[in-house]
Amino acid sequence: MSRHRIIAPAEIAQKIAEGEPIVIHEGYVLNLGEWINRHPGGRLAILHMVGRDATDEINIYHTNKALLMMTKHRIGRVEMPWANMEPPIRSPDYYINLAERKRLAAAPESEKSRRGRSVDLGSAAAIISKKLIGKPDTCVYRSSSRPASDPEKLPLIQTEDEIETPVLSAAEEKKRHREQYAIEQEEREIEEGIRDNPSLDLETQNTIIQSYRELHQRFKDEGLYQCRYSEYARESVRYALLFAAFAGFLYAKWYMTSAVFLGLFWQQIMFTAHDAGHRGITGNFVYDTLIGAFIADFCSGLSIGWWKSSHNVHHLITNMPEHDPDIQNIPLFSTTPTYIKSVLSSFYNFQFVWDAACDVIVPYQKYLYYPIMAFARFNLYFLGWLHLVSPRAAQLGAAWWTRPVEIVFMCCYWYIFGYLLCWLYLPTWPIRVGFVIISHMVTMVLHVQITLSHWGMPTADLGPTESFPQRQLRTTMDVDCPPWMDWFHGGLQFQAVHHLFPRVPRHNLRRGQELVREFSAKTGVKYNCVGFVDGNKVVISRLEQISQMVKIMVECQNHMAETGESGLH
Repeated sequence: MSRHRIIAPAEIAQKIAEGEPIVIHEGYVLNLGEWINRHPGGRLAILHMVGRDATDEINIYHTNKALLMMTKHRIGRVEMPWANMEPPIRSPDYYINLAERKRLAAAPESEKSRRGRSVDLGSAAAIISKKLIGKPDTCVYRSSSRPASDPEKLPLIQTEDEIETPVLSAAEEKKRHREQYAIEQEEREIEEGIRDNPSLDLETQNTIIQSYRELHQRFKDEGLYQCRYSEYARESVRYALLFAAFAGFLYAKWYMTSAVFLGLFWQQIMFTAHDAGHRGITGNFVYDTLIGAFIADFCSGLSIGWWKSSHNVHHLITNMPEHDPDIQNIPLFSTTPTYIKSVLSSFYNFQFVWDAACDVIVPYQKYLYYPIMAFARFNLYFLGWLHLVSPRAAQLGAAWWTRPVEIVFMCCYWYIFGYLLCWLYLPTWPIRVGFVIISHMVTMVLHVQITLSHWGMPTADLGPTESFPQRQLRTTMDVDCPPWMDWFHGGLQFQAVHHLFPRVPRHNLRRGQELVREFSAKTGVKYNCVGFVDGNKVVISRLEQISQMVKIMVECQNHMAETGESGLH
């Protein structure tokens, strides 16, 4: 097969329907079936790009050497510009269809020929459910149509007179009203996103893409991908002082003061682990992985492998409720009305069901934010070990060795911290408990910093035509601070810049911020940047906004249960 022949979109769609991971890059068609199970970044990073022009996503994440290796996966070309397809993994029943495809692959040819194209029941249900959606401040539901960005679904929606209303149980009726209300809120956010951002037409988005690629070249020309190791020398001095303070106060038996400095040590050193996870230190996968594993697993007890598997997906599909694991925290937190419907997470292959616990907890989530952030580290321990015993940790091809290295390092951490320090050295149970709680509570600053840039930002999906740079800036917020405070935030204050250029070393992000501001002014794509205090207010306001939605929904459901009214007119 010629690598230069033009492949029609219909043929690509057919290959994707047959389960082949087809991705478009620089106008070429890449069939990554031979590579997907060996991809160091995991399978999901590729699966979310299937059927899409992933040129920008691929280029910013990979070195020139890696890009050269990809050329061997070319099977042809496409006419540009390419109209993005919806990746199959974003279908509500992807895992069901995947199992069915595997079964059919082993079935006799006679059975295969008898079967037609499978019906996407999840998508069909979503289309039908869009017929009736609710007002934000009342129990009365009204008809609504999709925004102009999705007109092709309109003919599939029937009028109320054409549909025979089924008899539903009280639980089913409650669920239907809840889903209709959630869809109403989603539609409102989509309308706001379309209104407040540059047009989604191909010409406008292609102009933004070209400007972004020019910006990327400026980053290269100015040497912003070059790591300044002198900065890490200064970082190391700070880490050493914090650790020395922890050890000194521990020796002096000032146990609680010692715990504070241990927490500060963990908070500061994880910034370098973040850099290593993005290959922003040496640029070498092996070296940076070992640096990250030593800091995260050995020094902190956290799995860098879990973080990378989650974070790689987060960067590609930022703030997409069904797919971004970084915002999937229900019932403790809900940052989007989408979760009111109940969704299947494509990352965890787990159904997040909105239940009575969500009705009770979410209305008070803004009060729970800081207390839960204070103890979030314990959840990271759990997720790390859960990742290392899961098949996902073994599906890294040439990076298979990272799993045993992490297990050894994390066992060392628990032997030193859990056994030698907490069990043997600390004298009493009250001191042990107090030491663990205080040291872990201090790290809440890090957890707030991590969530600050996304939890207050939009989660609406504006459609397949939205460009990568526009989505990243639309869903990410930077924290404004003077240069002398950069050490405190550790580069996490430049999350919007970082999302556009994730491999750029953090000590170069402040210069990158200046260039991104110019890009924003040129293209009209809004660059969101607020102070640390105001950023906290944005997140709390978003949590409160979703809380109010839930309160209204629960009040409506209670009213309908008391009066027997359906709420449909």
